[in-house]
Amino acid sequence: MISFSRNSRSIIANWWWTVDKVLLTLITIIILIGIFLNFSASPAVANRIGVGSFHFIKRQMLFLPIAYMLMLFLSMQNLKTIRRVAILGYSATILLMIATLFWGEETKGASRWIHIFGFSMQPSEFIKPCFAVVAAWLFDGQQKYRDFPGNILSTCLFAFTLVLLLAQPDVGMSIVVSLIWLFQFFLAGLSLLLVTVLGLVGVGLLVMAYFTFDHVHTRVQQFLDSENNLSYQVKKSLEAFESGSIFGRGPGEGVVKLNIPDAHTDFIFAVAAEEFGLLLCLVIVGLYAAIVIRAMLISMKDNNLFIILSASALAASFGLQGIINMASTLHLMPTKGMTLPFISYGGSSLLATALGMGMLLAITRKNVHAEDKDVGD
Repeated sequence: MISFSRNSRSIIANWWWTVDKVLLTLITIIILIGIFLNFSASPAVANRIGVGSFHFIKRQMLFLPIAYMLMLFLSMQNLKTIRRVAILGYSATILLMIATLFWGEETKGASRWIHIFGFSMQPSEFIKPCFAVVAAWLFDGQQKYRDFPGNILSTCLFAFTLVLLLAQPDVGMSIVVSLIWLFQFFLAGLSLLLVTVLGLVGVGLLVMAYFTFDHVHTRVQQFLDSENNLSYQVKKSLEAFESGSIFGRGPGEGVVKLNIPDAHTDFIFAVAAEEFGLLLCLVIVGLYAAIVIRAMLISMKDNNLFIILSASALAASFGLQGIINMASTLHLMPTKGMTLPFISYGGSSLLATALGMGMLLAITRKNVHAEDKDVGD
């Protein structure tokens, strides 16, 4: 077991005594479950497309150590550094999202991917954590400085970000970013009436998206239609849950991964259900819920608005993405093409989630103010 003297002034020792070890442990457990499920789901998908059984596993294991080290590195930083990382990350992500509109790779009717140095990445994955922290900083500035137009700047950045997301189009990510931003605005003091008005505007935009984007229209119609008209992947996913029952068919015994093209990404929760049953699914749900609840409880103990807004938003976005993925798998909502954080295959998703969780661990550390006396700057 790692042990450091409380008198040590090294960065690592200070981190060890201040980081929330429960949060770190919960995140690590989810990552380990993700590795296990990828070893189960990925080979069948890889063989079906003819790239070799361990193609996806090798790529995931390449990104995983990088992502975990990124998370640990960020968790050691002070608040000022976290804000700077978020601002730089947001700026870089916006530039990459603009680039995808011109040079992006079109997949399933959307241009969300771009090739950089031989790797394919989805820039919009990184917008969630970076925008959450930047918006929290602006809302906090509005409260601290009378002449600082933090609310207006935050609203302008949100509108600009939303336009870029819809231009791709990425309706699922647009919904997540919008809900998180409204949640932050409400915590920052926006009246419930205005939150309701903005929410109704959002519903109007969703209706517009239904009539504007063909893939959105198709997915909504498939969700609303009877069971006989379910999409192939959703139908197979529901069969996997039925087959797995409470205890599952056993590791490696599932058949859903042989039939669903996205078994290692969007529908990996169905693989967990078939091979390990309802018990593992409940464990996964419990882990996500525990991370969100603990992070919010820790942030609420602090009287600093930036910590409250940023930590709550990062935790909520993590949990919300998990809810969307699992709900889509269970046919509780239209499919969104979102990964299950830290569990689904995907380099962009893995790195973006590590970025967000690293910032969350840093923001929720004990006595973080002592390292960042100029937090309001």
